[in-house]
Amino acid sequence: MAKFIIEGGHPIQGTVTPSGNKNAALPLLAASLLTDQPVVLRNIPRIRDVEDMVRLLSDLGVSVQETGEHQLTIHAQEVRGEQLDPLLCSRIRGSILLAGPMLGRVGQIDLPLPGGDVIGRRRVDTHLLALSALGASVTVNGAYSLRADVLRGDDILLDEASVTGTENAVMGAVRARGASIIRNAASEPHVQELCHFLNALGAHITGIGSNTLTIEGVERLHGGDFTISPDYIEVGSYVGLGAVTRGEMRICGVVPDHLRMIRLVFRRLGVEMRFEGNDLVVADEQELRVIEDVHGAIPKIDDAPWPAFPADMMSIALVVATQARGTILIHEKMFESRLYFVDKLIQMGARIILCDPHRAVVVGPSALHGERLESPDIRAGMALLIAALCAEGRSTIGNIGQIDRGYEHIDEKLRALGACIQRTND
Repeated sequence: MAKFIIEGGHPIQGTVTPSGNKNAALPLLAASLLTDQPVVLRNIPRIRDVEDMVRLLSDLGVSVQETGEHQLTIHAQEVRGEQLDPLLCSRIRGSILLAGPMLGRVGQIDLPLPGGDVIGRRRVDTHLLALSALGASVTVNGAYSLRADVLRGDDILLDEASVTGTENAVMGAVRARGASIIRNAASEPHVQELCHFLNALGAHITGIGSNTLTIEGVERLHGGDFTISPDYIEVGSYVGLGAVTRGEMRICGVVPDHLRMIRLVFRRLGVEMRFEGNDLVVADEQELRVIEDVHGAIPKIDDAPWPAFPADMMSIALVVATQARGTILIHEKMFESRLYFVDKLIQMGARIILCDPHRAVVVGPSALHGERLESPDIRAGMALLIAALCAEGRSTIGNIGQIDRGYEHIDEKLRALGACIQRTND
């Protein structure tokens, strides 16, 4: 099994360019099923989750060709409605994103249970309730069987602001008869990107960026050409890396509006950064310290739906907090197993009290030392990698396939920044 071997304590600095947004690429690939015309997607990240989604599309009879660097051309001229590979679906949470477009295109899908990160219960109820409201019949029997002779628009109130639930509802509604309103919709940048992509193909979606989307169904969509924005979670990961290793880092080609809350929250840990056009520069030799709340109260970092702090950044923020002088509460509200990786940081020397599955108190700074580690999920794996790079001594990180699911050639990018990291296969 592949693993990383890291020698910590080396200066990390330089210039890096983030890959395309993974959480935009997956729904855009799925949405390409909604048209029988060719679609070109640019700035596609070369990561395992994208590879798995491409394989799922191929199993459905879709032609997917690499037509340039980080560019795919998808042509769903004919789509088969057969059952998908259960093993492949179990590798990727994004497989559930095929439900809406398959109902819109061929009126049926038999979807095995989706996989993805093991970070707690991840409901699919929102997806099924939204698609049922559009006219789909749903049978749950170890998998999900969805059928619809015709989808019809409806006024839908989502029971939670689920990102992928919103995306499935949108993809079903664009090919439904009549108008749909989706209330309590998620509004993350990748949800907005999906809506802009569908509009570029001929859909009629308004309210993009708000929590209420209005969609006028269309009979068919045409082809198009779309460029995916840089991954703001990857950008935030580099910010955390630059802060704890104290070398200046320039992150090129970012979208500043995607980083406003990330910047605000990292300031709570004393992280200094600045925008120079579309580049984000993390200052070197930072004196990290927790900025107390008014009257000296202990501050907290918590996550919530956009535009609040992203759940996917919580693991990174926690590692940065171990290197900041002061005490802070980390409150992970959304997933009850995401914080369990902190036992590995404690093993490295971090001072953390895990209060319950959702809350951890971090007291910093702590001198970290190298350890043998395992990556439990994409974001915790990246957080442990950052911790290993600022620790003294050698660390090994196993199960790095999890990190590869969300970060393209991360070891190569880190070596270009001065990291001492090797990928080995044992």
